[in-house]
Amino acid sequence: MAEGEERIELKFRIYDGTDIGHSTYASSMTVGTLKQRLVTEWPQDKTVWPKSINDLKVIHAGKVLENNKTLADSRITYGDLPGGVITMHVVVQPPAAKKKMGSYNFTYFVS
Repeated sequence: MAEGEERIELKFRIYDGTDIGHSTYASSMTVGTLKQRLVTEWPQDKTVWPKSINDLKVIHAGKVLENNKTLADSRITYGDLPGGVITMHVVVQPPAAKKKMGSYNFTYFVS
């Protein structure tokens, strides 16, 4: 981390209202790296948990944050709140499985 780099205090609220990952993060951290940390810290006693970062959606100010963007790029607002802690929502949503199209045999009759 570069000296004097902006730090952001965040916590993440999961589906049942539990807060996880409360810490201070560098504004240069990517959302993908942040998600990886959340996957490793996910409470084991929950009925729903992510298997990878692709199963998580991190939401701030109504927007789903992109894995390749940094917290600064994502325009995380800070400094406006008493206490300075920003709460983001985390949703576990496994990627949709691609459906296989069934194979069909067609018989054409030409007269």
